[in-house]
Amino acid sequence: MSGSVDRRDFLKAAAGLTAGLALTGCSTDATSAGRGHGSIFPVPPVLGGKSVVGLKAPPLETVRVGFIGTGGRGTGQLGNLLALEGVAIKAICDVVPAHAQRGQSMVEKKGQPQPELYTKGPEDFRHLCTRDDIDLVYICTPWEWHVPMCVAAMEAGKHAVTEVPAAMSIADCWKLVNTAEKMQKHCMMLENCCYGESEMLVLHMARLGLFGDLLHGEAGYLHDLRGIKLNNKSGEGMWRTQWSIDHTGNVYPTHGLGPVAQYMSINRGDRFDYLSSMSSPALGLQAYARDTQGPESPWIKKPFKLGDMNTTIIKTALGRTIMVQHDTNNPRPYSRINTLYGTEGTFADYPPRFAMMPHSEEWQPWDALREKHRHPLWTKIGAEAKKNGGHGGMDYILNYRLIDCLRKGQPLDMDVYDAAAWSSIVELSEYSVTHRGTSVDVPDFTRGQWKTTPPLGIVS
Repeated sequence: MSGSVDRRDFLKAAAGLTAGLALTGCSTDATSAGRGHGSIFPVPPVLGGKSVVGLKAPPLETVRVGFIGTGGRGTGQLGNLLALEGVAIKAICDVVPAHAQRGQSMVEKKGQPQPELYTKGPEDFRHLCTRDDIDLVYICTPWEWHVPMCVAAMEAGKHAVTEVPAAMSIADCWKLVNTAEKMQKHCMMLENCCYGESEMLVLHMARLGLFGDLLHGEAGYLHDLRGIKLNNKSGEGMWRTQWSIDHTGNVYPTHGLGPVAQYMSINRGDRFDYLSSMSSPALGLQAYARDTQGPESPWIKKPFKLGDMNTTIIKTALGRTIMVQHDTNNPRPYSRINTLYGTEGTFADYPPRFAMMPHSEEWQPWDALREKHRHPLWTKIGAEAKKNGGHGGMDYILNYRLIDCLRKGQPLDMDVYDAAAWSSIVELSEYSVTHRGTSVDVPDFTRGQWKTTPPLGIVS
């Protein structure tokens, strides 16, 4: 990710962007090249592919999976897949052999043949991707590996799904889009929060028009991760903390933003237009280290760049606004905020509550509307999801929908354009923060197709 861009770099980027548009014959509107000083990220030419909007791949009776990354998160997701019909785990890859062996044992306990292991270093995933008995590569690795692994999988003729964010730079977002279009393969970000019970309820109500015209959304990832981030011996602390040292902005936007983007039909009738971002000072991790480890803690003198609280405001093409916040460095209860404002009502989460016309003067608990407007998918398999899946059942429903769509040859609920748009906030917010909150244009990864793509439907 870029940390700063001076005037000379800006002019070079702008000149390259203009040249790229001339070469590809694309209009400024079609590529979201931008309308002002925020247009600093070149739009690459189309690399011989075609749109994957509504992509329908041949149906798969059994989805054969190559699984990469069986640490804490990966082990949970592997368990979700093994609870579903029509899934065969053919290979597992991890740089820690014991983790891969743990996954192998899980597969065998479910009565499936022993999957082959790939544990010979950080590049061994490439051998897994070239197997001819795999349809889907499932990725649960640290952030910087998501794009190279997705690209390797798609170039080998496989569908690819990855944990969040899908990419950490604009260039990598475009790399995912161009590779998916060239290879005509699914590339989906595993945004489990889009499948939470309250999120799917709000999506259902929004599609029914119960909020009226949508105006504003609020999203976030507010999660006290201080203990994890200052543990550099195991787990996420071994890699997540480095992003707090090297980068600022919103490094993890998609958990809160994904559901709000679906409510507002982003990439399906509306799109992110531009954003502005600001961050507070970075003080929380040092204070935590001092309080828990004493004045000699090496963390106290670490130069963390990531401001404790980042606030990003996004403007959409239809004029709506979205606030996205990120704070993993301070004491507070967990929240993804998850708020939606419309002309006829408002929903706010944590705790979930409504204020709907004509009785909007006070918050009402969600219980009554929960029963009346529960998403059909939660009505159908909600109990099963809570029994078998993590994070309140959302993980199970995420994987259920993924496998069900692949087996039926249907488009996935989230596509590569969603992965790119939602993940693009990472680098765009960093640029804005380091340039006094200047507005930055969000690329149109659909190249204009957002105008004619229908909204995500309500499946049963």
